[in-house]
Amino acid sequence: MKNNGKKELTDIASLGEFGLIDHLTKGIKHHHPETIKGVGDDAAVIDNGPHATIITKDLLVEGVHFDMVYTPLKHLGYKAVAVNLSDIYAMNAQPRQLLVGIAVSQRYSLEGLEELYAGMRLACERYKIDMVGGDTTTSTGGLFLSITAIGHAEKEQVVYRSGAKPNDLLFVSGDLGGAYCGQLVLQREKQAYKANPDVQPDISKYSYVIERQLKPEPRRDIIQLLGQKGIRPTSMIDISDGLASEILHICKNSGTGATIYEEKIPLDQRMAQTAHEFNIDPTTCALSGGEDYELLFTISQDDYDKIKDNSLVHPIGHISGADQGHNLFTSSGQLVKLTAQGWDPIKGK
Repeated sequence: MKNNGKKELTDIASLGEFGLIDHLTKGIKHHHPETIKGVGDDAAVIDNGPHATIITKDLLVEGVHFDMVYTPLKHLGYKAVAVNLSDIYAMNAQPRQLLVGIAVSQRYSLEGLEELYAGMRLACERYKIDMVGGDTTTSTGGLFLSITAIGHAEKEQVVYRSGAKPNDLLFVSGDLGGAYCGQLVLQREKQAYKANPDVQPDISKYSYVIERQLKPEPRRDIIQLLGQKGIRPTSMIDISDGLASEILHICKNSGTGATIYEEKIPLDQRMAQTAHEFNIDPTTCALSGGEDYELLFTISQDDYDKIKDNSLVHPIGHISGADQGHNLFTSSGQLVKLTAQGWDPIKGK
């Protein structure tokens, strides 16, 4: 679109979230040698003597990342903390401190904000995190939450997205697609409520997928498991934008390809039943749904026997050379290109 004869401006939606990040951060220079890792991973890594300090930030915006029609403030507070801790765990590190920034409009009451902070405190207590400060200001519309999490790790134990090598095995924790199905249910019930506010929805049979959406749990237990087994993943990332997107992130940063097997992707039966209600393939929910906050990681084949029988993690494929591409081997025996079609907050879809 022309701007009164001036230079044509670029619509940021045309770039997408990750394209926008790449564009804005290209050419950034680090001025301090203690900056080990900046933009491009789940968190930044700062040299702190024999240890590394791990720092990450998430911004949650009302109407973009959450809908107050069906999001209890206590759940929102818990989730805001949880998603940041997930980024720290994805670096094979332990979160320790938290900073909270909040902008809030006048339509929120003191009691509502107390509920929000009760949720944040609950998550901090569960995961033994110190809330050490932040900032509070007003908003002309809606609620904004900015959380900064700070973690700690031995430098040689930090895991990046860039360490995967051909023949490494791809693993994922938990099960996938539940959070997306929970969002579908909540959005459907919101529309039903708008049509008839006197009807109270019965969503009890969807409790699993709704909890996956409203109250995700970061996978501290997986980091503990890997440590107990003496396994340092070669690469790792948390699944916030869908399995396919995260695999492509690891491959891009590692300069590799990958093949995964549909029949190996862990799907909960409750999620699958919900997906079928919406006429969606459960595998599509896992590949593109997002917000599961499980961990995707690669390990050397030498470490396979250490965790092959553990029910918390699942092998789903392997890393290959970049020339082999990014592939999904379907249950019907077809080899198809793996593409990322997850939710994009910049484009709003």
